[in-house]
Amino acid sequence: EVYFKNLSKQKQKEVMEKNGNNHKLRVCVATCNRADYSKLAPIMFGIKAEPQFFELDVVVLGSHLIDDYGNTYRMIEQDDFDIHTRLHTIVRGEDEAAMVESVGLALVKLPDVLNRLKPDIMIVHGDRFDALALATSAALMNIRILHIEGGEVSGTIDDSIRHAITKLAHYHVCCTRSAEQHLIAMCEDHDRILLAGCPSYDKLLSAKNKDYMSIIRMWLGDDVKTRDYIVALQHPVTTDIKHSIKMFELTLDALISFNKRTLVLFPNVDAGDKEMVRVMRKKGIEHHPNFRAVKHVPFDQFIQLVAHAGCMIGNSSCGVREVGAFGTPVINLGTRQTGRETGENVLHVRDADTQDKILHALQLQFGKQYPCSKIYGDGNAVPRILKFLKSIDLKEPLQKKFCFPPVKDNISQDIDHILETQSALAVDLGGTNLRVAIVSMKGEIVKKYTQLNPKTYEDRLELILKMCVEAASEAVNVNCRILGVGISTGGRVNPREGIVLHSTKLIQEWSSVDLRTPISDALHLPVWVDNDGNCAALAERKFGHGKGIENFVTLITGTGIGGGIVHQHELIHGSSFCAAELGHIVVSLDGPECLCGSQGCIEAYASGIALQREAKKLHDDDLLLVEGMSMKEEEIVSAAHLIQAAKLGNTKAESILRTAGTALGLGVVNILHTVNPSLVILSGVLANHYVNAVKDVINRQALSSVKTVDVVVSNLADPALLGAASLVLDYTTRRIY
Repeated sequence: EVYFKNLSKQKQKEVMEKNGNNHKLRVCVATCNRADYSKLAPIMFGIKAEPQFFELDVVVLGSHLIDDYGNTYRMIEQDDFDIHTRLHTIVRGEDEAAMVESVGLALVKLPDVLNRLKPDIMIVHGDRFDALALATSAALMNIRILHIEGGEVSGTIDDSIRHAITKLAHYHVCCTRSAEQHLIAMCEDHDRILLAGCPSYDKLLSAKNKDYMSIIRMWLGDDVKTRDYIVALQHPVTTDIKHSIKMFELTLDALISFNKRTLVLFPNVDAGDKEMVRVMRKKGIEHHPNFRAVKHVPFDQFIQLVAHAGCMIGNSSCGVREVGAFGTPVINLGTRQTGRETGENVLHVRDADTQDKILHALQLQFGKQYPCSKIYGDGNAVPRILKFLKSIDLKEPLQKKFCFPPVKDNISQDIDHILETQSALAVDLGGTNLRVAIVSMKGEIVKKYTQLNPKTYEDRLELILKMCVEAASEAVNVNCRILGVGISTGGRVNPREGIVLHSTKLIQEWSSVDLRTPISDALHLPVWVDNDGNCAALAERKFGHGKGIENFVTLITGTGIGGGIVHQHELIHGSSFCAAELGHIVVSLDGPECLCGSQGCIEAYASGIALQREAKKLHDDDLLLVEGMSMKEEEIVSAAHLIQAAKLGNTKAESILRTAGTALGLGVVNILHTVNPSLVILSGVLANHYVNAVKDVINRQALSSVKTVDVVVSNLADPALLGAASLVLDYTTRRIY
């Protein structure tokens, strides 16, 4: 870490020497509306805090200067920024032509401002038509452009504008890995792309602990409680204005019927915005006792309002981006945000064409609490951006270079040229040990921690949190970016809620346990939980023999017997999350008693516990040890002793292992006749001892149509941890309603 810090300082020193020792980077930040200011303000504060490196000029234009939209330039002044220039660039109108005329007016006025300021670099945010005018002016006047939030995907004309600005910009700051890959695919120079995260997240992730009740009461009334109100923010869709107006009308009707206190914000300045305001007034929203209609809410206060809302509804990018940091439920209406990466908290209503559909979505989402999402940032965007700015060499040629195919590999490089690897925190809760690991996207276990699994619920949960926090801190040092936490545990698990329903006897005090909530709250990361057998199947699907296989079964042969079933590339959980309890397939009506209380289960014959039980019986009768074996007095008899005895010619030990292999083989035959997989993967410490026996039983007992199944031994060193990581690395958070 010290080495890389020194490397960064040395590089900054070299850049300053190239640029001239006394030259400060003159940065022009142009802000057009309340939304882009919330992203630009953290960067502006960072620039202002380092006057030895930067000079800041602020240009304000667009809807900031319109009374109908709250004269939001005042919040820039309240933040103690000197506004160098105010440009009135909005042409009032009802249709698309007004937006075109506004771009033209801005293009007429901006050259004079830029000639006077002569900035070294201009920072432009997002995808608004005002931003396109800014980027066009700067590019034609040979001013370097840093574009914030390029590479993202959404609906409407915003997509085209965003990508047009990308082509004009010289440097790019993106928020997600996907956005970075889109920029690379668009032939942008990879060395000029910084994956920093969203600047607004730097403020969001520290905001929730502040006093919020006074803010809620100020905007919604004294009688409102947390999680018992709605925030609505809907904008016109410029590519289909009539439909978006109709959808807004249906949304207001649904909100009136839902009968909850609602804060409605006025829409953006876009074609169709005036018609949306008319719809609000026609329905009496501004005078309705359940509604508060406002033109603008300061960002600091808006954060608190959405953080503690029962739900947010509309089509604003804020809903699918910033609100995920708090786990607040969101209903995303229509196509305006189609393609955006979203957290688990977002429910999409693509065709919001009836009031009932929107009302039903409100009933599904209102009052829920989801895991916090860090898809768009980890709270450290601004330091990364400032380092990036300091590294810019003004003596480099201004002309852009495009990197046409072949495209570079999936590499994320920060200002120190350090690779930050997308990774997961994997947790494995076994009967004996508790393990936590940092696992990369390629399945590499970067760092692993192991402790004895405590016997009580309180001690166990405390240790999990402690180990996860330690691992998350270490991830920074090993240049890994943690996307979430995956937990593999024994017992029956409800993966939708992240709850252990019933535990095995090997893990005490582990029933009806909510694992998701405390870990997500502590780490501000999404958390997924599943049964250890299912996790083993997921590990095989992503990293092992199951990769690319449509239907396969994994059997774990260890202390117990477990497994997972993948059918048509998807894991099967069952109606009560009890699918794939393969160890409890009964293969004999009068067999030995199983830990589950039944008799004749596969686990009662073939598990490590079962083999240990039989080994102990032989040892008690002095029938276990043969020539070449020895045991210390205090040594505990285990399954390993039985296997060793069988290898050295102990016929009774051989018979026990043969019976165990036959029982496992019969169980596999039942599985083949039930789900007909094309592959069976044996995993765990006993897999090599059983594989031939299982194949023999299949050849003798199975129907001819399933005898061709492949039976292989897993080549994964740690399927439990890799499977827990797969929960995070493979999980798709988009839901369609």
